[in-house]
Amino acid sequence: MTRTLPGPTDHVVVVGAGLAGLSAALHLLGAGRRVTVVERDESPGGRAGRLDLAGYRIDTGPTVLTMPDLADEAFAAVGDSLYERVDLLPLHPAYRACFADGSSLDVHTGADAMAAEVERFAGAAEAAGYRRLREWLQRLYRAQVRRFIDANFDSPLDLLNADLARLAALGGFGRLDARIGRFLSDERLRRVFSFQALYAGVPPARALAAYAVIAYMDTVAGVYFPRGGMHALPRAMAQAATEAGAELRFGQPVTRLERSGGRITAVATGTDRIPCDAVVLTPDLPVAYRLLGRRPRRPLGLRLSPSAVVLHAGTDRTWPHLAHHTISFGAAWHTTFDELTRAGQLMSDPSLLVTRPTATDPGLAPPGRHLHYILAPCPNTDIGPDAAAWCDLGPRYRDSLLRELGRRGLHGIESAIEEECLVTPADWHAQGHAAGTPFSAAHTFAQTGPFRPRNLVRGVENAVLAGCGTTPGVGVPTVLLSGKLAAARVTGGPRRRGSNSRRSKPAAPTLRPTPATAPPAYEAPRTGLTAVQESPTASPNPPAAARQSPLPGDPPADPAAPATEGRTG
Repeated sequence: MTRTLPGPTDHVVVVGAGLAGLSAALHLLGAGRRVTVVERDESPGGRAGRLDLAGYRIDTGPTVLTMPDLADEAFAAVGDSLYERVDLLPLHPAYRACFADGSSLDVHTGADAMAAEVERFAGAAEAAGYRRLREWLQRLYRAQVRRFIDANFDSPLDLLNADLARLAALGGFGRLDARIGRFLSDERLRRVFSFQALYAGVPPARALAAYAVIAYMDTVAGVYFPRGGMHALPRAMAQAATEAGAELRFGQPVTRLERSGGRITAVATGTDRIPCDAVVLTPDLPVAYRLLGRRPRRPLGLRLSPSAVVLHAGTDRTWPHLAHHTISFGAAWHTTFDELTRAGQLMSDPSLLVTRPTATDPGLAPPGRHLHYILAPCPNTDIGPDAAAWCDLGPRYRDSLLRELGRRGLHGIESAIEEECLVTPADWHAQGHAAGTPFSAAHTFAQTGPFRPRNLVRGVENAVLAGCGTTPGVGVPTVLLSGKLAAARVTGGPRRRGSNSRRSKPAAPTLRPTPATAPPAYEAPRTGLTAVQESPTASPNPPAAARQSPLPGDPPADPAAPATEGRTG
């Protein structure tokens, strides 16, 4: 049985109204706890924030939802439903992969539709390999979900269970790239099912094969987009929490935690003091540890994931070959990962993610206009250019990326931009993210499962961590689970479904932000691009020595899938 917080836990303060904090709040409410959520920004969302720019409604963080049942589980804790609150639009294709040789592949989540596409792209033998790969991905997910993903760990001994043997038998402790190669010989196809390792901060050649579970989420379980953008999800979660009895306080950055012995007794903001029995902390790990006044001992320092440069561009035109998600692969592959994770250099032959949310929801832009989100992975500031360097480097790299996209078929993109927001590691650094990356600790073997920073901190009896830096890790599904796992540390058992049904409560009050105050001496950072809204290329006061870097020259079925193809997630 996993450890839970000792002593009273009647009133829990959740610091941060991002996806992890809101998930924790809903699960705590379902277990009968009184919950107060404190958020420094003026609205919910955290990393899944919203930037309104001259009629363009821009998601500042994740751009799609996978495994929506995990989000629905949080709503169900209070007798609510994600599917009643949010209109989820399945993406067909889930994304389009474009390669340097001019070829392209649409990724479908329906088995027959995807097998047909693979056969068109690379032949019948590769299509048969895809079917075997799909079966392996499903078995891999089933072996991991209960004991390794949706699980709290107190010791590495917690790994010793029957699912560990199943995972080992499936080759989960081998290397991802090699395991995918057992099913697919076409190097382009192997990229499609292994690039997701970069989400975990590890190149495919070095990532555990167990992380193919991310490819399962993307290519088997289905990809969805909430109407109104990803920010619709945290807004719906916040409304459900309010209707279930939570108090949400916006515009209140946390300045300190009051303690008595080993217990947190109150959460202090710039304007208020909130007594509590327990605390769930969702800021980035260094911030949470600073608030707690202690940092767990680790034999090696945390290794952080690569960062990203993001250009949000509102344009007067679009390009027909772009899907909702288009991955534009450069010719280089292995050298790209070495540049990002070892050499600390910008990609010399970049692989880029171009998201066009207005392909699915035109209402996110003014009439006749289009929204594009261009993401370029880059080194974090520990190994690459530091925050100071990005003040000059950011605009130059932006120009370089647009020139490269023009060469790849987005002709005239620079002149088409009417509104834009550039986000660099300097902005992530200003938001309080260690090493200027929003992706937190990498999923190396030494930072996976029971070896990842735990959601309990020694020496503090009644505090729990949640978010992408702790169990189980990075990504929307896992962050939602981190909130559920944090709540389980507080409640000591599964929630009581429906114990706080919104149907049994009076009409809920409207979410009202608490007036913001002057910045306190210490602010617990959350994300949401507040700094970016003020000045997209501004950076905090970074080290004077700036390192320079050269610029590079089973869900609802697809329409083409059989009617029996169902959701496997």
